[in-house]
Amino acid sequence: MSQTSTAGERDSHRAISGKTTVVGLIGWPVSHSISPPMHNAAFAALGLDWCYVPLPVPPERIGAAVAGLPALGLRGANVTVPHKQAVMPYLDRLTDAAQAIGAVNTIAVEADGSLLGDNTDAPGFIADLRSHGVDPAGQRILVLGAGGSARAVVYGLAAAGAASITIANRTLDRAQALVAALQPQMAACPLHVCRHADGLPVVAGQADLIVNCTSLGMTPNTETSPWPDGLPFRAGQVVYDLVYNPPQTRLLQQAAQSGARAIGGLGMLIWQGAIAFERWTGAPPPIQPMTDAVTAIFAARG
Repeated sequence: MSQTSTAGERDSHRAISGKTTVVGLIGWPVSHSISPPMHNAAFAALGLDWCYVPLPVPPERIGAAVAGLPALGLRGANVTVPHKQAVMPYLDRLTDAAQAIGAVNTIAVEADGSLLGDNTDAPGFIADLRSHGVDPAGQRILVLGAGGSARAVVYGLAAAGAASITIANRTLDRAQALVAALQPQMAACPLHVCRHADGLPVVAGQADLIVNCTSLGMTPNTETSPWPDGLPFRAGQVVYDLVYNPPQTRLLQQAAQSGARAIGGLGMLIWQGAIAFERWTGAPPPIQPMTDAVTAIFAARG
């Protein structure tokens, strides 16, 4: 991030008092994160005496860091790479979503000091879809990739009532492992797999919604795309790219050129944070100030 603060960041700064409630972001590294200005803008918008701080934790100190949250009086923390799985053994309870997805991105310190692990990626993705007027219920869905983000997306889509989900991946074994982990919990939604290279032409036209869960197209590799150049999208399809930097990825450009509806992933980033915000504070999250703060950061970065 630029050393010069943006207007959104300046507006989100509030005086720290002796009663300020603290939450933060556990990761390694965390200096690139936009979560602190996003959450601090939300606290400022609601007049809450809270602050959100970066908590850089090297892998060998993760157990001590998690144990220190209630000891230091923190109300909770977000968790990012590389700690989303590593924190799990140190928590007292997991939500069903965190257990199924196999990763935690939000920790809440309960009133008794116990630690609850949650995953807001899945509901954050579904919330952003719905904010764009897209309801996954009854839809046939194609998911590109089979990593951690794909697991959260598949869980969220199945829980939201998708008719069927096909996971396309370069190697079948990883996609099959995802299905084996989630299908027993998602019996109402058939999960299928296909090899990315030769399976896409067969399944692409049948999908109502296509979700990219790979990193292809992300800065600095903006010329890459998970979608073959010679394979058109169908008019009326919805294409959602979890990549949000750049805002207009090559995949989204390909989709728009074919007449499909293209949606970038910035909203998922905001909504997963908003859901964590509500879990900690009990207050409805102020989505617009959070969005404004994030937009200002990307505008400043150019």
